[in-house]
Amino acid sequence: MDKDEFISQIKNISKRVEQLRDTLETEEATKTSLIMPFFQALGYDVFNPLEFVPEYTADVGIKKGEKVDYAIVINDELQILIEAKAINEKLTKHDSQLFRYFTTTSAKFSILTNGQKYEFYTDLDQPNKMDSLPFLTIDLLKIRDAQINELYKFTKDIFNVENITSTASELKYVSEIGRYLAREFEKPSSNFTKYIMSSIYEGRRTENAIEEFKPLITKAANQLITNKVSDKLSNALNTSVSLKNDSDTQKSQDRNHSNLKSDNSKDEIITTPEEIESYATVKLILKDIIDISRVTYRDNKSYFNVLLDNNIRKWILRVYFSQTHNYIELNDESNEKLDFSTPIDIYKYADKIIEIVKNKI
Repeated sequence: MDKDEFISQIKNISKRVEQLRDTLETEEATKTSLIMPFFQALGYDVFNPLEFVPEYTADVGIKKGEKVDYAIVINDELQILIEAKAINEKLTKHDSQLFRYFTTTSAKFSILTNGQKYEFYTDLDQPNKMDSLPFLTIDLLKIRDAQINELYKFTKDIFNVENITSTASELKYVSEIGRYLAREFEKPSSNFTKYIMSSIYEGRRTENAIEEFKPLITKAANQLITNKVSDKLSNALNTSVSLKNDSDTQKSQDRNHSNLKSDNSKDEIITTPEEIESYATVKLILKDIIDISRVTYRDNKSYFNVLLDNNIRKWILRVYFSQTHNYIELNDESNEKLDFSTPIDIYKYADKIIEIVKNKI
């Protein structure tokens, strides 16, 4: 399967999840509306019971006739077990059930899903025993380019056990480290705080000192993240300004070459650094959603337009600067207006901006 075609299909499934998630009330409805189309997008014939096997029998100990929702067979070999739940159910309630199934079959991978979230498991810690933690977790409403690349490995045409397992361990632990740090940065535990203090704090680590130190860790983490975002924004801004300067130079040369003169130069549209910074911020927000070369801008006298595919009909947002206040207008159903102080503040509306673009691609 062509990768571009695969990406397009996964994005369509993501839109489908968003459209249907509030209307699906049962497991069967979730299977039919979301889960089967997902595996169809991976290239499997979901209507071929020899390839995509419904109600696969997996006997567990003295329990006979235990059934897994689906099993995927590739080249006559069982490869993947799938346990499906309703979209309104949390997956953590059911992973032990899939764990039992995994140990009784020759499957190398197992997937726990509710149609929106997919957890991928294998046996990294102990052969033929499903790990307690997934090596890959994908939320179709928050999927990133790196995750799409890993998901692509599960497509039927290129499915290869060694290729997937070679990166599974790294994926698993990088993901868990990220979750651990996110928890500790948001609400530091006493043990984590003591560890940090042991490297930088010379006083006694009393209970009061530990409690006073916890908000400092959160503040430092937030500042670190902000600085990283600012650095990326600065790089994007420098690129944008460079492109704009090249464009301005070319325009100037064209005007000189044509010997054109204008007496109303005060009415020319001038794109300000703040507008370019706003544009760069939007590009930064969308970099994991689409190819950012598709994000363009068009300036006019009253506002600054950020567009998709250089199409005025597909504008994403408009940026307004004034002496009293700055705000953006979103191209959503209500044309919501949101205030900001500096262009980088637009980043706090990232979820809304991403949502608008998802509806346009």
